[in-house]
Amino acid sequence: MIVAVSGFSQVKRTRGAFLMGGNFDITIVAKDSLTAEQNIDAVIAEISRIEYLISDWKPETQVSRVNQNAGIRPVKVDQEVLELTERALKISELTHGAFDISFAAMEKIWKFDGSMTTMPSPEAVQKARQKVGYKNIIINRDSSTIFLKLPGMKIGFGALGEGYAADKCRDIMRARGITAGLINATGDIQAWGKQPNGKPWRIGINDPFKSNDLVGAIAINGAITTSGSYEKYALIDGKRYTHIINPATGYPATGLTSVTITGPDTEMANAFSTSIMVLGKDAGLKLLRQFPEYKAFMITDTGQYVTSPGFKIAKIRR
Repeated sequence: MIVAVSGFSQVKRTRGAFLMGGNFDITIVAKDSLTAEQNIDAVIAEISRIEYLISDWKPETQVSRVNQNAGIRPVKVDQEVLELTERALKISELTHGAFDISFAAMEKIWKFDGSMTTMPSPEAVQKARQKVGYKNIIINRDSSTIFLKLPGMKIGFGALGEGYAADKCRDIMRARGITAGLINATGDIQAWGKQPNGKPWRIGINDPFKSNDLVGAIAINGAITTSGSYEKYALIDGKRYTHIINPATGYPATGLTSVTITGPDTEMANAFSTSIMVLGKDAGLKLLRQFPEYKAFMITDTGQYVTSPGFKIAKIRR
């Protein structure tokens, strides 16, 4: 696509890539195709770099080494990994543990890939839950180390890491003079600037109760993330269980089917959408009052729409 804007042309190029365990779509608006493609290459390279620092499913990453040494010894990590972990722990404190990167220990008993057809035993849930607890993640800034106090503990950044990568790439692109683009990190989106035709980026919000349908769309210049039970879940005895685990119980969160957050940064928006799925709508709205630049659109398990002040969505259908 090439569009003339204010006397000069802009090109929009999009490319997909499998990164951080999921599908990314990277769109760059630039003066010509070569510049756009080169900057897409740069975005992919940056996301890959971050993946090889923080992915917990690749055994050679720093985060995997932290997990491998749980209960044994602290592991030295790059400042970047240390600071990402610190921010995650601050969210845990803010949400009283509703957000917790040590939930990854629950992955041993919960599977959300379609293979799980029976509930885990209460004993298995309780045993795994004993390994969950952000207060047992020990950071030493002087030695730049992370230590998991309990054997069997595991941390995983998941979509928070994807959000961090999207924000980092936005900052790099802006520093390189790319004034508009969009990074879709498996559904968590960071968009900046405008499309070549001068219109804002518009993102649809899925209807969790109607496959391939939307409840509406929103113009975005910043982040939009959605956490919910409609794409990644376990179906057991006809009931859908979200992949978002309540760290306090060890069981999937209930009450909300979908939480969409908009705001400046994808990392923070993802932390809010995930934690509000656990907290529920009332506590979630209370939390966001402390951060007025972030807005929420929630859909309850009964189909009720709940919005925080200032969230603007077009064409909501009931």
